[in-house]
Amino acid sequence: MVDTATSRTESTLDANWQAGVVAGAVAAVVMGAMMLVQMRPVLEVAIPSMYTLMGGTAGFTIHVAHGAILGVAFAGLAGVVDIDSTPKSLGLGVGYGVVLWVVLAVLVMPVWLSAVGSPANPPLPNVSTTSLMGHVVYGAVLGLAYPAIEKTL
Repeated sequence: MVDTATSRTESTLDANWQAGVVAGAVAAVVMGAMMLVQMRPVLEVAIPSMYTLMGGTAGFTIHVAHGAILGVAFAGLAGVVDIDSTPKSLGLGVGYGVVLWVVLAVLVMPVWLSAVGSPANPPLPNVSTTSLMGHVVYGAVLGLAYPAIEKTL
């Protein structure tokens, strides 16, 4: 009988996507808190009606789930562009938040809400400076939280 030894190399890939999930969810909670104050109907009607649901709890839950998924995409992007510092991650996060606003809030959400017959169907394009600020905050929190969380995993 021959004994064999195996070695295992830990990958940072798991830590990257896990940090993306957590940082994205944290950022979405912060943005969601802002939305409760500034854009409550978006959380209570628009977001849940994308999935034919109703109510603030459903809207907030969906919003945080979207944030977590988008956090994973941010982690992938941060890996591709080799972000190596918190200031660079913050800058990438803010830019990412602006891109998310343009693509998802300004363009995709109005089309989606129209397609499902939502009572909260905004115009296309749906340009809102309040929404822009919320997405910038999401991106900033994501960009700051991601490297800090990644270091702990």
